[in-house]
Amino acid sequence: MKKRQLLFIRDVIIYTFTAFGGPQAHIAVLLREFVERRRYITEQELIELNALAQLLPGPASTQTLVGIAWKVGGLRLAIITFLIWIFPSATVMCLAAISYKMFAGQAKFTEVLRFVQPVAVGIVAYATYTFAHKFLKSRTSATLAIGSLIVTLILQNAYAFPILILLGGIVSSALETPREESELRVKLFANVNPNKVTYFIGILLLFAALGAIVKQTSAISLPIRLFENFYRNGILVFGGGQVLVPLMYTEFVQAKHYLSNSEFLSGFALQQVLPGPTFSFSSFLGGMTMGNKGHGIVGQVIGSLVAVIGLNMPGLILILFIVPFWDDLKKITRIRNSLSGINAVAVGFMATALILLTKPFGLNWLAYLIMAGTFLLLNYTKIKAPVVIIIGIALGLIF
Repeated sequence: MKKRQLLFIRDVIIYTFTAFGGPQAHIAVLLREFVERRRYITEQELIELNALAQLLPGPASTQTLVGIAWKVGGLRLAIITFLIWIFPSATVMCLAAISYKMFAGQAKFTEVLRFVQPVAVGIVAYATYTFAHKFLKSRTSATLAIGSLIVTLILQNAYAFPILILLGGIVSSALETPREESELRVKLFANVNPNKVTYFIGILLLFAALGAIVKQTSAISLPIRLFENFYRNGILVFGGGQVLVPLMYTEFVQAKHYLSNSEFLSGFALQQVLPGPTFSFSSFLGGMTMGNKGHGIVGQVIGSLVAVIGLNMPGLILILFIVPFWDDLKKITRIRNSLSGINAVAVGFMATALILLTKPFGLNWLAYLIMAGTFLLLNYTKIKAPVVIIIGIALGLIF
């Protein structure tokens, strides 16, 4: 391996343990460290990679970093970079799922979490507001957001998400794209290998079928079904980790009851304190699901692995497949315009999650005050989410 590539790996390790604050903060660090300081790529290349990551389903920060690695050292360096980036936070979240099951019955543990959980809901409220302010710029986008909110509140079904995402993209693409693009679309799709499309759909259908065929009582049934669940959501998540929360909450808490509201919020709060990708939250969800179903510590580790691999695999493979013909893809405004509808629908998903997350508060006015205080701190000060979470933990230890 070349000296430049070894230096890149070292910088990725440093970045992994210092990347707080979510996708927006991650891009700022990449610009400073990987472009301006090290000059691994140009600023224009970073902007284009980030645009491509926003266009694709999956973890935007992860895809951008992997794209940089691919440009620096090809496929091998891209895979190494992905593993370095995802492993630390996913490991911590797996250990958190295991320890949560050990300490959940202790009174002091519950007392501490009573302040952390409203803080986590406040973070979701802030993310929802931020997304709405950024993406709801037209009557069409506002209508799509309200429509997705109403539909998901009524149905509360995991399979409503892919349908609404597809419809949102079709509506915005149809309304916002001029008709002079047929030649560009033909050129793009001529470069797309149909085997890759078959691969993605085939993997999804295979594990969905296996999950249905294997007996529910089998030890391997739940891991197979979990892989299908996370893989499917990895294909559907546009907009990064903020959109992941409503998707996961609706499916794992509301629809399938794999986790409780309290468990979900506790894991989400912990993830906000950690550096690295928001998608590492999946490690906690997979571990908790297996633990709640009585599979023990080994089962929880398997659940975490299945979740992390399933959720990240589509985005990882997509970025590596599409980077070579991104110059064609970025010319297709019909594809770009579909994003506004997809993001508008995602805002509706986030609003649905916010409403459902607040329901367990009932008449607990203190929880609502903490949630509102968290929102105000994040929106009107420079205090970041990890600091607010730590404040919530401190309040639980003191009072």
